[in-house]
Parts: sequence; C-alpha cells; structure tokens
Amino acid sequence: MNNADHVLDPGDLINFDSLLSTEELALRQTLRSFVKEQIKPNIAQWYNDAHFPAEIVPQMAKLGLLGMHLHGYGCAGRSAVEYGIAGAELEAGDSGLRTFVSVQGSLAMSAIYKHGSAEQKQEWLPKMAAGEAIGCFGLTEPTAGSDPSNMQTFARRDGDDWVINGAKRWIGLANIADVAVIWAQSEKGIRGFVVPTDTPGFTATPIEQKLSMRASIQCDIDLNNVRLPGSAVLPEVIGLKGPFSCLNEARYGILWGSMGAARDAFEDALAYSQQRLQFDKPLAGYQMTQQKLVDMALEINKGFLLAVHIGRMKDAGNLDLHMISVGKLNNCREAIKICREARTILGGNGITLDYSPLRHANNLESVRTYEGTDEVHSLILGNKLTGIPAFR
Repeated sequence: MNNADHVLDPGDLINFDSLLSTEELALRQTLRSFVKEQIKPNIAQWYNDAHFPAEIVPQMAKLGLLGMHLHGYGCAGRSAVEYGIAGAELEAGDSGLRTFVSVQGSLAMSAIYKHGSAEQKQEWLPKMAAGEAIGCFGLTEPTAGSDPSNMQTFARRDGDDWVINGAKRWIGLANIADVAVIWAQSEKGIRGFVVPTDTPGFTATPIEQKLSMRASIQCDIDLNNVRLPGSAVLPEVIGLKGPFSCLNEARYGILWGSMGAARDAFEDALAYSQQRLQFDKPLAGYQMTQQKLVDMALEINKGFLLAVHIGRMKDAGNLDLHMISVGKLNNCREAIKICREARTILGGNGITLDYSPLRHANNLESVRTYEGTDEVHSLILGNKLTGIPAFR
C-alpha cells in the first residue's frame, strides 16, 4: 500500500495522509475496517442499552491494541503516532471503546510497565496484552479529582502486609477488571499498589444513569481493609509522578481520539447535507451550510496536524509535557464544538442515535473532563507562559 492507493478523507483539505508512512496508513486502514464492521453497526444499540461490548475485547487484543505502545510481554511495541492513529479510529466509532484501550494500556498496563517489579510485569502484562485480564486505574476520589494530592485513601503497614482503606470514583472498567492499580497515601508518600480485584474488601459498583459514555463502564470503588502482601506495592516510584506519568500517556491518546470523533461527526453531517433536500436543493448547496462545513473541516485538519506533530515529537524523545496539554485542551474543546455544529445540520434527526454527532458530543463531555479539565490544562499552559503557578 502506498499513499496513492487510497481515497482521502472527505474533509481532508491539506493531503494530511502525505504525512503518514505506508505502515501508518496500513494500520489506519485495518482499524478503520474493524470499526466499520464491528463497532458502527452496533454502537447505537450498545449506547442505548448502556452496554460495554466486552465480547470484542479478544478481537482488540488480536489487533495489538492493548498496551500497543509498550515493548515486550506480548505488546505490539508500536510508535506514539501509531497509537494516536488507533485512538482516532476507535473514537470515530465511540469514545467508550477508545477509553477502554486507554484505561487498559495507557493507565493500568503503563503503571505496571513503568513502575512495577519484574514479578508484577511477568504476572500481569502478558495476560493484559492478550485480553485475558482486564485492568483499571484507581486515582480519582469522590472529593479529589483535579487535586489528587488531597486523596484520602490510605495504605498502612501491618507487619509485612499493606492494608488499604478508602474510596475511588469514576474508575473505568473496575467492576469487570481482574486487577486494579490503586494509588494511596502512605506514611512515606503516595504509593501505587497492584490489587487483584477478588481481594476481600475490594468492591466496585457501576455508576448508572449516565448521559455520556454509555457504551463504557465507570465505577465507584470501596476499599475496606484490603490486605495485600508487601510485594503488591509498585516499587519503582513514590509520589504523584507515578500516576502522572500514566495520565500523560492517556492524555496523549485523547488529543488524537477527540479528533476521530469530530471527523466522524463531520462526515455524517457532510453526507446528510448532500442528500437532504430543502426548498428543492440539497442543504449542502446553501451558503450557511457550507460555512459550517468549512469551519468544521478547518478545525479537524488543524487538530490532526497538531496531533501528528506532538506524536512525532514524542517518538523522537523531544516532547515537553506541556505540549500534551496544548493538544488535549485544544482538540477536546474544538471537537465538542464540531460535533454540536454537525448536529445542527442534521436538524431534528440529529437527536436520534441514527446519526453520530450528538452521541459523540455527549461522550466528549466526559473526555473533556477526564485526564485533566480545561481549567487544569489552562493552568499548566499558563504556568509555562508566565512562570507563575496559579493552581492555588
């Protein structure tokens, strides 16, 4: 396959694909076909029923999507740009499916990969890469979201063991997970723990009646005297740099994924505008509709340019972490605008699950909030610009 062997996306005004290698384009086509065949025909029903399709996890594993940016342990060892492309294609299907890959790979697996012992890595990473074990990542708490340093979950030593008490909230996949990475305060600072979810005292309860991310799972976790052996602690890190190193991986995936949702919403609106007749001509023939389509396409093109630039910097080892905040803040903010504008072109039909824009917009409300709100990323960038931290 070469750059001339495929049709450009209908909203590609800059020949973006010329920036991608043959291998990157081939990966994108494989994942786009998977989404078209396995996700898009079913996502409306999954979303309506609030069903997370765990049945497709083995297929995702076979495609190398689980921990795909990690090396060894059965992981695919793909580049940052390839991981980003996967995020965009999955989120064009639904944010919930991209979020699963992020929670599994960028959060739970990355925590064990970066900070775990050799034994922890060997026990969990091959099974997680193969989809034989699902992981979750317990950082956020009912009263500690943007300020994780204020977490109340506490781990105390009891002889050679650790005993954890506390609560976590908005934890993806927790009720179906086999292992949880739990972050807790201790006498020596914040520590991470590898917690099998069948450990007595660990309880995960799904959060229901959501208006967003309905084809995904988020839970409350209760930790009631959860007793773990000393070997359960992640030995290679103390402090918030541990969870933040994983959050940055997830945030990077979001800056691609959000543009995937925006692209899908735009394509739905473009196709509809070309078919829907009003006053004897297609909606696409009216100047106001064309203005909307142009504005959406421009922001999608810019968003993907930003994503691939940050991805190349990451692959080259030249990425400053504030750049991820640039991408996450900008692309989530613009993606929501695009999806809402796309819905207006669809008129009343746009509020149904027959079309993707409003579903994407609702999902992006969650994506915009998790892994750092607009305000948090604005403060990170404000600190970069002024040299003055304004978090407190």
